[in-house]
Amino acid sequence: MPHSAFTLESLLETHDLPLIIIGADLRIVAVNRAWENSFGVMRQNLVGQPCCAENRNCRHQRLFQTLEAYAGIFADTNDASSQRSFSARGFPLLDADATLYLGETLTVLKRSAAKGNEAPAMIGKSAVFAQYKTRLRQAADTQAPVLLLGETGTGKELAAEFVHSHSRQADGDFVIVDCTILGEELFESELFGHEKGAFTGATSAKKGLFELANNGTLFFDEIGELPLSQQPKLLRALESGQFRRVGGTAMQKASVRVVCATHRNLADMVKAGRFREDLFYRLSVFPVEVPPLRQRRQDLPLLIDHFLAQLNTEADSGYAITQTALIKLIQYAWPGNIRELRNCLQLAAGLCQDNSIQEADIHFMQRQGLGEPAAATEASGDAHSPPINSMAQFEAEFINSLISKYQGNRKLIAAEMNISERTLYRKLNRLNLN
Repeated sequence: MPHSAFTLESLLETHDLPLIIIGADLRIVAVNRAWENSFGVMRQNLVGQPCCAENRNCRHQRLFQTLEAYAGIFADTNDASSQRSFSARGFPLLDADATLYLGETLTVLKRSAAKGNEAPAMIGKSAVFAQYKTRLRQAADTQAPVLLLGETGTGKELAAEFVHSHSRQADGDFVIVDCTILGEELFESELFGHEKGAFTGATSAKKGLFELANNGTLFFDEIGELPLSQQPKLLRALESGQFRRVGGTAMQKASVRVVCATHRNLADMVKAGRFREDLFYRLSVFPVEVPPLRQRRQDLPLLIDHFLAQLNTEADSGYAITQTALIKLIQYAWPGNIRELRNCLQLAAGLCQDNSIQEADIHFMQRQGLGEPAAATEASGDAHSPPINSMAQFEAEFINSLISKYQGNRKLIAAEMNISERTLYRKLNRLNLN
């Protein structure tokens, strides 16, 4: 990595998603370990290479011209034979020397199906988990649309992959539609595709996600975030299996299995006029409740072992956890569910000495102001927790630094944090930040 970019190294390895950093000369400066793991390419083979096979007016070049963060779905122009598509978020970065870089996180939308014993791992042995897994298998056996309901962080995307891999569509592709980025201007182009010249910047025809998921599964993540104005268009495509690309006249067809997920109460949104009733009934034929982590506390030791094994593989280390630290984790209520558990262990691994995670290394994300973290429904294990949550302080200080860096521009702040603006608003309210 060039010396001028060394201060970005910590940013690279704190991202779970594949992250690439590009210089103003449109050459790759660095990629993180998640990128290497996802694409099977060593970073030393990428550094110094052009960002795109054809970088004339590519999205990276446009960011350096406009300094505007972007989010959207893009084809893999560097490997056209793979037919991969990505959900990408790009944002400007400044290092300590005020040198401008571009940071971009990617989520692969088109993947080969996992079949049989290659299906995504579902970790757990509790009675609640066993019932939940049985329900998912029942959902997979039907052709009915599946609606996964549950709190954030419970693993709804993993559940959707499980349904896909055990369904008749397992030989097809599992394609993710992130509804948090499908705004008014992106919806039709990303979902249905567009023809060359359909709008400014449409230099070639592009398949939409419906076409990419043909004979496979289309997973709408956070379906409750879909703009109301776009919902009739989705309903028509689901009912008929037909659609037109933006700027096109020919009718396209696609046969897809639909799975949706949300942490919102869609029935309440229907009553409030924020979600179409006909679309709600179309999507919720087979509802599945995803249990929160606090209802399957017996699974915590298995999940902890699983995440520590991942950390050991990624860091080529040998992290272990003490009995007192394990008890503290088991007694916590986990309002952020499995995602919070994973993040908590990542932080503990970074704080611990000699690869041994102690009770003092465990810090929980507080939820209300700067008060105590959520207590467990059973005996509390937070008696020895600090009165002021260090994670919350760290988060508040980090967000404050971004507020100063981007002069309060919430769009840019959210982009650098790799979260939606809605999530940022919630964080600002929770941390009492203006």
